[in-house]
Amino acid sequence: METDKNPVQSAGRIFQVMEMLATEGPCGLLEISHRLQLNKSTVHRLLNSLIYMGYVRQDEGSLKYHMTLKIVNVSGNVLKQIDMLSLSQPYLKSLMEQTYETVHLVKRVEQNICYIQKLEPSHTERSMKMASFVGMISPLYCTGVGKAIMAALPETEVRKIWEVSRIEPKTEYTILHVEHLLQELAQVRTRGYALDNEENELGVRCIAAGIHDYTGKAEYAISISAPISRMSDERIRELAVPLLDAARRLSGELGYHGEPQTQ
Repeated sequence: METDKNPVQSAGRIFQVMEMLATEGPCGLLEISHRLQLNKSTVHRLLNSLIYMGYVRQDEGSLKYHMTLKIVNVSGNVLKQIDMLSLSQPYLKSLMEQTYETVHLVKRVEQNICYIQKLEPSHTERSMKMASFVGMISPLYCTGVGKAIMAALPETEVRKIWEVSRIEPKTEYTILHVEHLLQELAQVRTRGYALDNEENELGVRCIAAGIHDYTGKAEYAISISAPISRMSDERIRELAVPLLDAARRLSGELGYHGEPQTQ
């Protein structure tokens, strides 16, 4: 007969039940017992504990168990305490040291992005004067980081962003038609990263990736920027490896469990 004397084991089983209900939806006692390979009495005891704590409810008609919204409140409180600058700093520093290039972290602000962190290599020969600075506001549509963020949005929202943006040629390479932008975003979703091919600043090429939260939304993005002389297509593919790894790890910190695609 099963016992739950080990507190760590009991905690693990409670989370197994919660994760199953959160993933599968309402389930009956026998279904949970069978799926988790636990004794019915053990599962019943775990469910009663979760009901007592307010995380689970039992439907009077079907007798199935389902999660309440209490876990959402708990998650919301955790998210409020996340300091994105502190959280991202080790990843940005590591990315800059691996690539010896300038690294940015941005946050979406309506139809724009705001640069909230910028790390530059200390090597004088690698440094380059760029227009970007912490606090700078730029449009989503003409930046690599902006496209990385928009790639996680439905087409209807992308079109709304386009409509309220002031579309103007920042350079001769700036995207000026929404259909062209939509084609670019489709490529971003396929390969996992976005590019800025001198669209926002002449002489600068950028590779960027979105940071996804637990809902799959991307309110943040990180990028690597360098002069075009150091950003050949081959170098872009090389930089994509550490960039996507950093983006995946940071997204994991925010509760996202998807996997960026590469090609």
